[in-house]
Amino acid sequence: MQRRTVLKRLAVSTALALSGLAVGTQALAAEGTIKVGVLHSLSGTMAISETVLKDVTLMAIDEINAKGGVMGKKLEAVVVDPASNWPLFAEKARQLISQDKVAVVFGCWTSVSRKSVLPVFEELNGLLFYPVQYEGEELSKNVFYTGAAPNQQAIPAVEYLMSKEGGGAKRWVLLGTDYVYPRTTNKILRAFLKSKGVKDTDIDEKYTPFGHSDYQTIVADVKKFSAGGKTAVISTINGDSNVPFYKELGNQGLKATDVPVVAFSVGEEELRGVDTKPLVGHLAAWNYFMSLKNPTNTAFIKQWSDYAKAKNIAGHKDKPLTNDPMEATYIGIHMWKQAVEKAKSTDTDKVVAAMAGQTFAAPGGMTSTMDAKNHHLHKPVFIGEVKADGQFNVVWKTPAPVKAKPWSPYIEGNDKKKDEPEKK
Repeated sequence: MQRRTVLKRLAVSTALALSGLAVGTQALAAEGTIKVGVLHSLSGTMAISETVLKDVTLMAIDEINAKGGVMGKKLEAVVVDPASNWPLFAEKARQLISQDKVAVVFGCWTSVSRKSVLPVFEELNGLLFYPVQYEGEELSKNVFYTGAAPNQQAIPAVEYLMSKEGGGAKRWVLLGTDYVYPRTTNKILRAFLKSKGVKDTDIDEKYTPFGHSDYQTIVADVKKFSAGGKTAVISTINGDSNVPFYKELGNQGLKATDVPVVAFSVGEEELRGVDTKPLVGHLAAWNYFMSLKNPTNTAFIKQWSDYAKAKNIAGHKDKPLTNDPMEATYIGIHMWKQAVEKAKSTDTDKVVAAMAGQTFAAPGGMTSTMDAKNHHLHKPVFIGEVKADGQFNVVWKTPAPVKAKPWSPYIEGNDKKKDEPEKK
């Protein structure tokens, strides 16, 4: 009996020791990972645009891990949902950096969300990769802007619409969601149009709140305004409001041949829920389209299609789509990996220094370069016409990548600002 009891106790203590060893091994494995924050709205008005950016980040993390990780360590994603709530973005950013101890964050779409988190990243010396076109007028040591500045999207789009090739527009409707990105972009565009001799009476500026859904009066007003001469609409509408806006254009028969609309926040994903047949010929300006034909893009689309099917991603498992902010996200995470390996560290200051001049063969078909100083990518610019299938036919493009101008020359006093973040 005694012998049996001793053996039993020995077995229990061995099991406990082994379980302790297992816990210790798990802890060691956890220590062997690099945590990466994913800060995108998965609910609320911006979920239509942002959810897919969370997914493409996870796809890139899986890809990097399958190839041995970063400095021999696996990446571990920490996903949070700030729910299209701008103050909550700041809370979640603080949580990611302070509690979750992430080495980097990929996130935000709207400029108001980026403005909300910026003081947190600067205070805690965190690192944010921001993947969406924006209004410029900002430079931070703690942010890398992988989307377009106004001279890489807004200005070329308006120049195109003014040209004979683009229809020779003389009157302009600046229509946007009421927050910092549309208002600042339109301030720049007003100054640009004025420099081209356009009168204030030939510019109509309109704003709607986030989540706005009734565009009947606004589209009727656009039709009335367009009676005064060749008119184009510059749309900086964001999020799910794009669906009712485009439906209303179709309802009122406002065709691209009458009044072309060029959008800065509408891509393949936003057109998913819209009957695009009445929208054929309307435009979008981006730095990437899914329809671009090149081997890198073919591989990117296949990778995303396979991932979406394997992960059962709603919508994409049946109809996989790629878009510009997805490409910008993908470029950003790969450049960050390259910078970490160059710096041999995830330390923010060392990675920031190593990011200067990083290059990546982008799905857009050109090599993207991180500027040596201003934390923005050199990017090509494409203008695409909406096709009946919701894809875009590229009608104009730059011959080479364009260097970003974060400080627009059309805003007074910007000529005195430095093309690099201030050291604080």
